[in-house]
Amino acid sequence: MSGPSILLLIIAYFSLILLISYFTGRKTDSNAAFFLGNRKSKWYIVAFGMIGTSISGVTFISVPGLVGGIQFSYMQTVFGFFVGYILIATVLLPTYYKLNLTSIYTYLQKRFGSYSYKTGASFFILSRTIGAAARVYVAALLLQTFVFNGFHIPFEITACCIIFLIWLYTYRSGVKTIIWTDFLQTFFLLTALVLIIIQVYQRLDIPSSTLFNTLKESDLTRIFVFDDWTTKQNFFKQFFSGIFITIVMTGLDQDMMQKNLSCKNIKEAQKNMLSFGFTFIPINFLFLTLGALLLILAQKEGISLPNKPDNILPYFANTILGKSVSIFFFIGIIAATFASADSALTALTTSFSIDILNIKQENEQKAKKKRMVVHACISAVLALIIILIYRVGNSNSIVDTIYTIASYTYGPLLGLYAFGFLTKFAVRDKVVPYVAIASPILIALIDYSFRYFYNYKFGYELLMLNGLLTFIGLCLFIQKKRT
Repeated sequence: MSGPSILLLIIAYFSLILLISYFTGRKTDSNAAFFLGNRKSKWYIVAFGMIGTSISGVTFISVPGLVGGIQFSYMQTVFGFFVGYILIATVLLPTYYKLNLTSIYTYLQKRFGSYSYKTGASFFILSRTIGAAARVYVAALLLQTFVFNGFHIPFEITACCIIFLIWLYTYRSGVKTIIWTDFLQTFFLLTALVLIIIQVYQRLDIPSSTLFNTLKESDLTRIFVFDDWTTKQNFFKQFFSGIFITIVMTGLDQDMMQKNLSCKNIKEAQKNMLSFGFTFIPINFLFLTLGALLLILAQKEGISLPNKPDNILPYFANTILGKSVSIFFFIGIIAATFASADSALTALTTSFSIDILNIKQENEQKAKKKRMVVHACISAVLALIIILIYRVGNSNSIVDTIYTIASYTYGPLLGLYAFGFLTKFAVRDKVVPYVAIASPILIALIDYSFRYFYNYKFGYELLMLNGLLTFIGLCLFIQKKRT
C-alpha cells in the first residue's frame, strides 16, 4: 500500500472521529462531561470501547511477534488478567462508587492524608505518561516508515501531528467523547484483526483440520510452563503477575477507572468490568494465533523474518500479504493507537487538574480554563517523550518494555492501596513519598544483584515485590491512632 493511499486512509478515518467528537461535544463541554461523561455512559458501550483502550497499537504489533520467542505462554498472563478484573469489580469499584470519586486517588487522601494522595497521583501521572507515549510511538514509527518518509517529513513532525489530532477531538468533552470514539475504534481494530487472520489462512492454502492439528502439535502454541523456575515464562510468575498487572494498570489507573466511573451506578460498572475482562481472553488468543500463522507461513514459503519481533507483522502486512492486508493492518493500528492515546490524555488531564491543581474547589469557568491549559500541556509533553523514545529507544518488544516500566512505577501504588484496603492503621503521611520513591530504587538493586550473582531473571513479578516493599515500608511508620 502506497504512502499517499495510507495518508488518505488516515484523513478519512480522522474525519469520521472528528465528526463523532462534534456531535458528542456540541451541547456541553463542562468539566462534568469531560471528567465523567455526566455519569450517563452505557456499560456495554464502555466495555466494548475499553477493549481498544487496553489493546493499543502495541498489542496489535508486539503480541503476534512474541510467539517466536515465548510461544503462547503470554496466555498465562492473560488468565491472570481475568482474575484481576474480578477483584477490581468486587473490591475496588464498590469503594470508588461509595466515595463518589472523580479521581480514584482521592481515596488515598481520605485514607491517609494529602501527602499520600499527591504521591499516588504523581506516580500515576508518571506511569501513564511514559506508557501512553510508548504506545503512540509504535504507531508513529510505522506511519513514519511507510508514509511520511516518502514525503521527507521528519519523525518529530509526525509525532506532533498525531498528538495534535488526538488533542483536537478530546479537548472539549473528554470522556463523553472518547466513550463513543473508542467504541468505533475497537470495532475497526477487531474487524482488522479477524480479516488479517482470514487472509493469512487463505495464503497458507491448507484445510482447516490440517491447520488445527498443525497448531495443536506445534511447539509454538505451548501455553503452560511449569518446569523452569528461572525463566520469566514460568506459569506462577506469569499468572500472578497478570493478576497484579491488571489491578494496578486498570484498577489503580485513572485512565481505565474513569470510564467505569462514568457508568450510572455500581452494578452497571461491574457488568462492564466483568464482560470486558472475559472478552479479553479470546481476543489475546487471536493475536497469538495470528503470530503462529505468520511463522508457519514463513517456514512454508522460506521467508526470512525481521530480527525484531515487533517488526514481523508490519513486514508481512506491507511486503508479503498484499494490499488488502496492508489496508486492514493500518486501520487496526490507527484505531488501536487513537483509542489508547485519547483515553490516556483525558485521564492525565483529569488527574493533574483534580489531584495536583485541585480545580474542583474553583468555579466552573475558571476550572474549565485551567483544565484546557493542562490538556494542551500534557499533549506537548507526550509529543516530547515520543520523540525522546525515538532518539534513544532500542527495545525488541515494546509490550515487554511497558510492563517492565509498570513494575517499577505502579509498584508503590499497589503497596499504598493494599495497605489501605487490608489494614485499618494510619501512617505518618509525610513519610509516604519517601517510602514510595525508595521502593523502586531497592527493586532495581535487587534485580541487578540477582542477575549478577545468581543468574536469576525477574519477570513482571517485580511489580509484586515492589508493592510488598512499599507495604513493609508503610508498616514501619504506622501511627498508634487507628482510622
